[in-house]
Amino acid sequence: MNLLLVALLAGQAPIDEGILVVHSDTAVVARETFRLASIRSGGGGAGWTLATSARYEHPVLVLAPILEVNADSQPSALEFDVADPRDPQRIRGQLSRGRFTVRFLGRRTERAREFPVAGRTVVLDDSVFALYLLVAWQAGPGTADIGAIVPRAGRRETLVIRDLGSGPTVLNRVPVRLRHVTVTGGANQLVDIWLDENARLCKVEIPSRHLRAERLPPS
Repeated sequence: MNLLLVALLAGQAPIDEGILVVHSDTAVVARETFRLASIRSGGGGAGWTLATSARYEHPVLVLAPILEVNADSQPSALEFDVADPRDPQRIRGQLSRGRFTVRFLGRRTERAREFPVAGRTVVLDDSVFALYLLVAWQAGPGTADIGAIVPRAGRRETLVIRDLGSGPTVLNRVPVRLRHVTVTGGANQLVDIWLDENARLCKVEIPSRHLRAERLPPS
């Protein structure tokens, strides 16, 4: 278990909430609000929920996953509402016996799919960026493989993560130094995750898609 998770379990990291502004090149295409909260299960175990809501305007689309992870940061449950006028659906996921079972509930259809879970695993979405905070939790100074389940896209990927330590970047047009975690592999090829000194998510960049999500400063 890495030092960040140890700190979280000891109650040393604050609960976090914020807003990400999503840019495609220079255009703003979405806003995403997120909130991280600690929980205790019925059996007394520790864990966290990450609730986020990303709203896109052209076309209108609201993606609102709530992901629950256990003390080892493994995904244990998912509730994901997709408010799409063209194809609204609910996605529900549950961890059980080495697999993550996902149910897709549409207007007239219902289907299920099982994704194998072996080793460290995260749940991601191509258009929801706060979920990358949970990827950063898994990163250390060396490279490590991690499994990623992308339910809405129906795929599973093997990613390589690495913590590069403090590095220079630009946040909201201001030069800063932030903790830099890289994620390579999968459909996105490369994802850069930037965190502040309190392990709060500040920025996510996907160069291959010309996307970046930047945290708004406190008002």
